[in-house]
Amino acid sequence: MSMTREEMLEKKIGVLYGGLNSERSVSLETGEVIYQALLKKGYNAVLIDQGRDLPQRLIEEKIEVVFNALHGKWGEDGAVQGTLEVMGIPYTSTSILGSALAMDKYQAKIAFQAAGLPIAPFTMVSKDECGKFNPSSLGFDLPAVVKPNSEGSSSGISIVKKAEEFQQALQKVFKLDSYALVEKYIVGKEIQVTVLNGKGLGAIWVKPAREFYDFEAKYKTDDTEYIYPAPLEEMLYNECIRVAEQANKVIRGKGATRVDLIVNDNGEIIILELNTLPGMTSHSLVPKTALAEGIVFEDLVEQILFDASLELFEPEGD
Repeated sequence: MSMTREEMLEKKIGVLYGGLNSERSVSLETGEVIYQALLKKGYNAVLIDQGRDLPQRLIEEKIEVVFNALHGKWGEDGAVQGTLEVMGIPYTSTSILGSALAMDKYQAKIAFQAAGLPIAPFTMVSKDECGKFNPSSLGFDLPAVVKPNSEGSSSGISIVKKAEEFQQALQKVFKLDSYALVEKYIVGKEIQVTVLNGKGLGAIWVKPAREFYDFEAKYKTDDTEYIYPAPLEEMLYNECIRVAEQANKVIRGKGATRVDLIVNDNGEIIILELNTLPGMTSHSLVPKTALAEGIVFEDLVEQILFDASLELFEPEGD
C-alpha cells in the first residue's frame, strides 16, 4: 500500500546506491541527486552504499523505507528486493519477480512474446557454447546486436555485420556475463518511454551521434540529441505509449520504469528491453521526460517514493 507525504515525513529513508557491479559509478550519481531531492522536500534521508553488510547497515541506521537507486546485479535483479521483503522494509522499484525477469533480457523477451508484444528475432549463446556457435544457425540475417543478457547501461554491446565478427563480440560479452543475447538489428528511431506508476508519461526520440546509444552516449558525451515529444504520427506515438504500458504490466513494474523501443520506417514498433531502475542523472531520460511534462525532479522523486511498498505478506490469522 502506498504512503502519504505525512506518513513518509515520519519515516527514516535510506537511499541505496553504489553497489557491487559495473554500474556502480552511475548508481552513485543517481543516488546522490535523489538524496538531495529528498532533503529539499524535507525528508529524513541518509545515503547507504550497498555492500555485503547491507542488512546490518539498515538495522544500525534504523531505516524504515528504502529508496532503491541501485543499478545492475544485486540491486536491479530482485536480490536486494528479496532482502528487503525478508526484513519487512518497504522499498521503491519493481518487486522480486519483475526485477529478476526484466534483468534477464532473454526471459523478458519470452514473456513479452507470450503477451503478444512485438520483439525482434533473438537467441541466446552461453559461454560454454561460444566455441561451437555457428552464425548460420541464427535463423535471421545479419546485422545482429550482441549484448550481455543481464547487464545494463549498454555495457559490452556490439553490432555484428559479418559472421567473422561474432567471436570478438561474444568474448566482449563474456567478460561481463555468462550469457550473450543475440538479436536481429532493427534500423529505425530509438524511442524510450517513461512509465510512472503504471502510466506512460511520454516518449522521447534518442538520436545518438554515434552508431547506437552506448554507455559513452548515455553518460559521458553531450552529442546525443533528445527530441521530445518523439516526432511520430499521433496514432503511432500513442501506440508506443500503449506498448510500453503493456510491457510494464507484464513484468509488474512499479515506480518509474523505462521501456526502450525501435520504430522502423514502416511504423512497426519493436521492444528492445525494459529497465526497472532507470538512471536519474543529468543525462537520464526519465527526468528529462518528466520535466517536459511539467514534473520537476524533486516532485518526480517524491512520486516514486510514495509508491514504496512490500509485495509479500503473511496471511491474517483467525
